[in-house]
Amino acid sequence: MMDILMYLFETYIHSDVEVIIDQDELADELSRAGFHQDDIYKALNWLEKLAQLQNADKQPYLTGSAQSSIRVFTEQETRFLDQESRGFLLFLEQAGVLSPETREMVIDRVMELETQEFGLDDLKWVILMVLFNVPGNERAYTQMEDMLYDAQEGYVH
Repeated sequence: MMDILMYLFETYIHSDVEVIIDQDELADELSRAGFHQDDIYKALNWLEKLAQLQNADKQPYLTGSAQSSIRVFTEQETRFLDQESRGFLLFLEQAGVLSPETREMVIDRVMELETQEFGLDDLKWVILMVLFNVPGNERAYTQMEDMLYDAQEGYVH
């Protein structure tokens, strides 16, 4: 499913190509691109749930916790997010790239992925997708995008 999400993000969102609104048409295009039907619908459902997290009427990831609080990960989250990934989330929060709210959105979306292998690079893509979809996070999105693409090109900062 991560492959489909990354493909959609790079093909339609990041490249400013006109987005296909019709879900069936998009599913057909993804099928022609070689993705399996079940994975396509799971990825589209994942994106739909990401969009729903922005709904002002229902935001379960907002906890109203103090800025000095520490996020404790559940056993299930620690099985999915390794120590490096959890440390990266903490780093981004301390650097001001993620807020407690966007961090929780990222964790929510990560836990909904149906994949056997999930690493730091995958986490970076999920973070980028979340920041892109949450209004008011343009600066954080740009910072994350720079981190992601600079790392892929081999730049060392």
